[in-house]
Amino acid sequence: MTDREEYIEKAKAKLDQWNADIEKASAKMKEAEADAKIEYQRQLDEMRARRDEAEDKVQALQNSSQDAWSDMKSGFEKAWHDMSKSFENAAARFS
Repeated sequence: MTDREEYIEKAKAKLDQWNADIEKASAKMKEAEADAKIEYQRQLDEMRARRDEAEDKVQALQNSSQDAWSDMKSGFEKAWHDMSKSFENAAARFS
């Protein structure tokens, strides 16, 4: 497996974890009181938006040419860090 393939697989594994976190948060929201559900829904929407954004970035990275790989990787790492932080902040509100 090349560095590129390994990098993409790690990103996909993180997305799988985010999907599991979204499912847990969704279940918790269903058990919440009516007023808390509004806030939970907002946080779930944020989590899903960050996940969708990350999936798009991973897809672009996966579809990039070998020549574009190194350029895209550095931009992806910064975007991934920002998306991860936003996702984790939203997920923390369910703890």
